Amino acid sequence: MRKHSHWNNLTSADKGASIAMGNFDGVHRGHQAVIDLARQQNAPLGIVTFEPHPRQFFAPTAPTFRLMNAEARTHRLEKLGVKQLYELPFDATLAGMEADEFVADVLVRGLGVTHVTVGADFCFGKGRKGSAATLRQLAAEHGFGVTIAELVSFDGTEISSTAIRRALSEGRPRDAAEMLGHWHRIEGAVLHGDKRGKDLGFPTANMAVEGLHLPQLGVYAVKVDVLTGPHQGTYNGAASLGVRPMFGENKPNLESYLFDFDGNLYGEHLSVALIDYLRPEMKFDGLSGLIDQMHADCNRARAILDAL
Repeated sequence: MRKHSHWNNLTSADKGASIAMGNFDGVHRGHQAVIDLARQQNAPLGIVTFEPHPRQFFAPTAPTFRLMNAEARTHRLEKLGVKQLYELPFDATLAGMEADEFVADVLVRGLGVTHVTVGADFCFGKGRKGSAATLRQLAAEHGFGVTIAELVSFDGTEISSTAIRRALSEGRPRDAAEMLGHWHRIEGAVLHGDKRGKDLGFPTANMAVEGLHLPQLGVYAVKVDVLTGPHQGTYNGAASLGVRPMFGENKPNLESYLFDFDGNLYGEHLSVALIDYLRPEMKFDGLSGLIDQMHADCNRARAILDAL
């Protein structure tokens, strides 16, 4: 997959794609339906998305909401066979473009698109005044095709990033996975921590979660993909997402304990899939109670993961 951070100065080899366009936060089943329709055209499959998410640009101090960072989204799109990823900078220039200007300057002159597929609820252009119908009308003027994908439902409810966030906030990662079409993952580098887990007999890989929507805090059964370094592979494990109330912490992070693993993961990139919610965060009277609970959590997580 080739990745581009602007629509200007592309080579002819990087133009002419059949693109799916949207924010693709989570790359859920609805997004996948849009991508699958774009794939049906006789042209390389491309994605047009935006970084930062437009919602972040317009409301930078609002609560975090993203299901995945740009790195995780790129990994997911690559797995879907995307050939060209146009991750356009959402700044004042892009935010100020009228719908017809965006089509002419970005899609036609910049990317040279052959076809564009969007969801039925897609909006674009200054003030979100352009709709999917607007795009179809403008496309006819410029000579490229448009497909509008119907919205996808799960269990009688329209699949959306909002519905997935709700499931995660309520500790329902399996319901979130049904809507996503894949496990919800948190990706990032392993950071140095206080090494308290190692002292307790449960060395953990610590990751930051800033900028992401926080699932319900607590302990999860997880599958961990080590993406870089000498220990690349997939491992079962248990993870704690939270503020570590036992030790008076107040900044959420993700601490993953990989079963049957012995190695150094500092600086490596991990992708942690939340499989099942085990329990909320707890504060214990002493370390022995915490260690006993950690053993119980790991035993339960092993049983869940072995049954997958």
